[in-house]
Amino acid sequence: MSRYGFLVSPSHNRVYARSAPDLAMAELRAFGETVIDGGVHDVAVTEIGGVPYVTFTAEPLSDTAVRLLSNLSSLYALFAVEQPDVLRPVVKKPLDLFSSDLLTIQKYAGKTNEDFTRLLVNVTALATDTPGGLLTGRLRLFDPMCGRGTTLNQAVMYGMDASGLDIDPKDFDAYSAFFRTWLKNSRLKHHAETGTVRRNKATLGRRLQVSLGASKELYREGSTIDVTVVNADTLASGDFFRRGEFDLIVTDAPYGVQHGSRPHGGGNAGRLSRSPVDLLAAAVPVWEPLLRPGGAIGISWNTLVAGRDQLAGILAGHGFTVRDSEAYRGFVHRVDQAINRDVIVARKD
Repeated sequence: MSRYGFLVSPSHNRVYARSAPDLAMAELRAFGETVIDGGVHDVAVTEIGGVPYVTFTAEPLSDTAVRLLSNLSSLYALFAVEQPDVLRPVVKKPLDLFSSDLLTIQKYAGKTNEDFTRLLVNVTALATDTPGGLLTGRLRLFDPMCGRGTTLNQAVMYGMDASGLDIDPKDFDAYSAFFRTWLKNSRLKHHAETGTVRRNKATLGRRLQVSLGASKELYREGSTIDVTVVNADTLASGDFFRRGEFDLIVTDAPYGVQHGSRPHGGGNAGRLSRSPVDLLAAAVPVWEPLLRPGGAIGISWNTLVAGRDQLAGILAGHGFTVRDSEAYRGFVHRVDQAINRDVIVARKD
């Protein structure tokens, strides 16, 4: 066995920075459960030369293992620990195809921390029946409550096809304007168009469709990354996307603080709900057919307004197996006094 350690990326968010080491250890354990031969062991925060590192032991890391671990959301620099205080740098090989400004340039109230979004995408991808698919860039991601596209941007950074849907027209317009501007400023070859989706003479919603190439050569070859964003109700997702179209569903559920959710049907129709439970109970049956068998769903939510067992029951009731190991129970962390965020991940049977 060999010993390794990594520095945790600094965060501008001081509250998130306090949680980052614990989140990094949980995410590392999820990688160890799924894609690191022999797993990871002895995961801890260890002080080396007066600086805290997340350390672990594992079989000597293969090139594939290094490529996978390079994408840990909080990994800043990776080292082999060859003696108690002697570190040998291990060259990172992250998946990132584009400049980090794709993830960081947008600033708005309620934006999810970019490191956390990467973590959520990572651990959901690791829960599929092909966790190594994270390296291929061929996974297809759907965010059914995408807001201004933080999760979509992370998927694009990884080279994934990304689709999103959100009911707020202002968010749709803001993301469309941002993404088009970013493509232009980045001088990436692309085709983008916005139009209205109609069926049987009825207007269903608006849609942004983009095809872009990570390079001019790839664009000319037709090897594109496709992004689709729809302005419509998440309960109408099946009107816009095909059965089994996605490998991943990744979303940040309403926290019931800055905004609530409006589930449809029954006695709650039209009333603002402070709990995501009502929304997810109505939405999961709509989302489930869009996910291929063996695909995975990852949801973050506020534990102060909904319990883990409630969400697990909804997912289990629609053919999902919830990941319940130590790693997947290690993501709870404080955002502010009104939000205690956690993650639930499940695979479609």
